[in-house]
Amino acid sequence: MAKLNLTLACWDYDRTRPLIDGRIKPEGIELDIKVLRPRETFPRMLEKHEFHVSEISLASYATLKGRGDCPFVAIPVVLSKIFRHSCIYVRTDSGILEPKDLKGKRVGTTQLGSTGVVFLNGMLQHEYGVTIRDIDWFIGGLNTPTQRPLIPLNLHEQVKVQFLPDGETLEGLLNRGEIDALFSLYFPELFLKGSPHIHRLFPNYKEVEQDYYRRTRIFPIMHTVVIRDDVHREHPWVAKTLYRTFATARDLALDGLYDTDALRLSLPWLIDHLEEARHVFGKDFWAYGLEPNRPTWQAIGRYVYEQGLSPRTVSADELFLQDVE
Repeated sequence: MAKLNLTLACWDYDRTRPLIDGRIKPEGIELDIKVLRPRETFPRMLEKHEFHVSEISLASYATLKGRGDCPFVAIPVVLSKIFRHSCIYVRTDSGILEPKDLKGKRVGTTQLGSTGVVFLNGMLQHEYGVTIRDIDWFIGGLNTPTQRPLIPLNLHEQVKVQFLPDGETLEGLLNRGEIDALFSLYFPELFLKGSPHIHRLFPNYKEVEQDYYRRTRIFPIMHTVVIRDDVHREHPWVAKTLYRTFATARDLALDGLYDTDALRLSLPWLIDHLEEARHVFGKDFWAYGLEPNRPTWQAIGRYVYEQGLSPRTVSADELFLQDVE
């Protein structure tokens, strides 16, 4: 029987590399894998539905589910996750000494609907009482013109937003003191160059993130995997096959992290980080599936509603196909 030909768009992570290099192959499927950075994959998938299967922004997917206008189904694969406490940069003369001081301040970011910023705003609201409505937002590019929103925004009327004119950048405004803080998922050049005018809001972000996880069990997930509706309707078996394939590739990547011969030769300090991760997050610190990540799935479904991106809360169970694990 001929294999089903499907295109898959994703980035070259250690947990996808066994798929990309062919060590792991899904049964009954021939994958044509497009290795693309997320910033290229997401608009092509969200706007043109270009691929059969794709890595996708979790916040964009949850928003579309909440709006009832989602052309995809998802499997609970976790391709990217990262805490974002380290991504808040403030001017030293802004008067922002702790999170509550962000109220009424001018804050720049590239996209209010990006998953990282959605998790940041959710954390600020539930941990410190600072909502998206409490901030004066400036939207633009960090150093170059920004990418347009992945999906149209539908924010509350009370959310105050200004879009930067042509020729202006967020770093330029921050450097001149025209904004007080910056939510940036990438390192600002000003910070990397050691500017005395900015610093992180959470200089001890690692300890803050660990405490946050211990109390909330939320480990922010940035990207998951979706299948186009038409593919799923015609070939419903694909979802379970792909979930198992992604999980097998993840397991192979994790096994490689514990190759102690390689670690001693190249990165001997890595074993310390692995043990720390196991201590904080448990043995299965990069778990796939619904239940191991339920607090995080619930959080994103709540945040997209609270921040005005979705007209309703999206439950964790709604986000993913059932019986694929």
